[in-house]
Amino acid sequence: MAEKFQRLQDLLRGYGSCLVAYSGGVDSVFLARVAHDVLGVRALAAIADSPSLPRRELAEALALAEQFKFPVRVVRTKEFENPDYLANPNNRCYFCKHELFTELAPLAKAEGFAVIAYGENASDVGDFRPGAQAATEFQVRAPLKEAGLTKADIRACSAQLGLPTADKPQMACLSSRLPYGEAVTPEKLRMIEEAEYVLRDLGFYDVRVRHHELHPRPTAPAPAASVDTLLLRTSDFGLRTSPCLARIEVGPAELRKFLEDGVVQRVAAALKKIGYAHVTLDLQGYRRGSVNEAMPKPAAAGPQ
Repeated sequence: MAEKFQRLQDLLRGYGSCLVAYSGGVDSVFLARVAHDVLGVRALAAIADSPSLPRRELAEALALAEQFKFPVRVVRTKEFENPDYLANPNNRCYFCKHELFTELAPLAKAEGFAVIAYGENASDVGDFRPGAQAATEFQVRAPLKEAGLTKADIRACSAQLGLPTADKPQMACLSSRLPYGEAVTPEKLRMIEEAEYVLRDLGFYDVRVRHHELHPRPTAPAPAASVDTLLLRTSDFGLRTSPCLARIEVGPAELRKFLEDGVVQRVAAALKKIGYAHVTLDLQGYRRGSVNEAMPKPAAAGPQ
């Protein structure tokens, strides 16, 4: 791991200057910190702000930059003006990253940063990651991957550097909670964000709230309950024309906690207030890329 870390430092030093695509997650915080340590004022972190980024994540990312004294710039991205992104195809991440790099490329040029870098790491090799195509098109570098640093390496190095993100759970943008083909809207993302706050405030670590629109099919028979899902029905269905279902994923080790001490009732009541007609618990628990499970093989799962 020490050799990989040295390789990362050498790569960054070789850039001369670097603009880091920053999100506040494990990888980008580590990359931004090391880039600043190596390059000083010749490194800048830039975070994309849009409805797909939870407000708490933005605040925490900016607070971390202030705590560890590396500069950060907030860039407003416009993927929500792109109908290709809003249609939510299975390569949605390509359109998001393309928009991000479209904003970062002129910033890097205007302020004299030789390289744009982002936080793809060696553990991501083989995953289904459409955003990597956009990175290739814009010649964005992935120094963590090039140095051979895996996610476990990055967490270990982050701990050595005193970064609180060393044990931060994996995150992905809020749009990843929607099934492919279901339109992305700010309203849906707001509901997801608030629902996940409920779970995190109750102390759950690995959390995803998958948002499903329930489209009425009057001629079809009522669907049978899934063997993989515990259905927690709410009693009042007068809130929405098209009711929504929340499919909650928590870490497998946290499933028992969800079913104890009245958590079921508290979560169902809170998510009903947010606007969900049904609240379900996925009995398989959180696993990387469950949104990709309906995709044809051999596409691998990314951290959705």
